[in-house]
Amino acid sequence: MLWSDPENEPPKELRETQEMLRRAGLVVALAMFLAMLVLGVGVL
Repeated sequence: MLWSDPENEPPKELRETQEMLRRAGLVVALAMFLAMLVLGVGVL
């Protein structure tokens, strides 16, 4: 790595994509949790 290299920060598009994936992951995790809850209650 050169001394003149910029800080190790990903480009704007990559950061936005990572943020979107993080949000999507949270939504999927929450959906799975709710599905388990509904199925668990449905079984009882």
